[in-house]
Amino acid sequence: MSEKTSGAVSKLQLSTPEISPKTVSKLITLKVKRYDPDAGRYKLSIYRISVTRFDTVLDALLKVVRDQDHTLSVRYSCRMGICGSCAMMINGVPRLACMTNAISLGDVIEIEPLKNFPPVKDLFVDMDQMFRKHRSVKPWLIRRDEEEQFTAKKEYLQKPEEVDAYRLFSTCIKCGACMAACPTVASNPDFLGPMVLAQAYRWSADSRDEGAHIRFDIVDNPNGVFGCHFAGACSAVCPKNSDPALAIQLLRKSILRGKR
Repeated sequence: MSEKTSGAVSKLQLSTPEISPKTVSKLITLKVKRYDPDAGRYKLSIYRISVTRFDTVLDALLKVVRDQDHTLSVRYSCRMGICGSCAMMINGVPRLACMTNAISLGDVIEIEPLKNFPPVKDLFVDMDQMFRKHRSVKPWLIRRDEEEQFTAKKEYLQKPEEVDAYRLFSTCIKCGACMAACPTVASNPDFLGPMVLAQAYRWSADSRDEGAHIRFDIVDNPNGVFGCHFAGACSAVCPKNSDPALAIQLLRKSILRGKR
């Protein structure tokens, strides 16, 4: 398995072949690149496992943990594409293991931890830096009236078109797939990254928010919105089709227009 991530992830890589209705179960090979914290290096574990046509990659990994190797560490929670916990590299592409059909990927599936994150153990990665960056852009509603900020006196109703301004970007589940696919994150650890910048726009585009100018000041620099080279890999791999690349361009446009 390659140590490097391609600059952009093509749509072809993300296509899923049709599964024959006649396929009941199949024996596949999982090649799992695991990080060993004691040795400070990666090692490759190979497993042969039987999967059904309905099994996901996460199902296959959990079968391995249950039946073959209790030491394999896998992070997961909801199993339904909501929590974002099980994001990992699957055949070189950042995906949610719980939403990726196993049989459709062929006889051999290569699995490794998310790129661009410090490894912790096996398929676990450390996401602390991503969430620190996320918090830095103040991903919440900001009101000029401090009392109103914490003790609202009324509901802030929105028209459908006001919700539409940010609805697409509010579906982000913070799984880190876009960060793993981003070539700028790979080359510049100080770059805020697509998830963070997209959320900066999501909250700034909210009609109830009065803190866009604060976020603009935070992201208006080479490590912020102007560090994006617009490879589009982030949107290509987003499991929720949240389109962070579009959000970044809208954020850049807002800053350049001086919309405060």
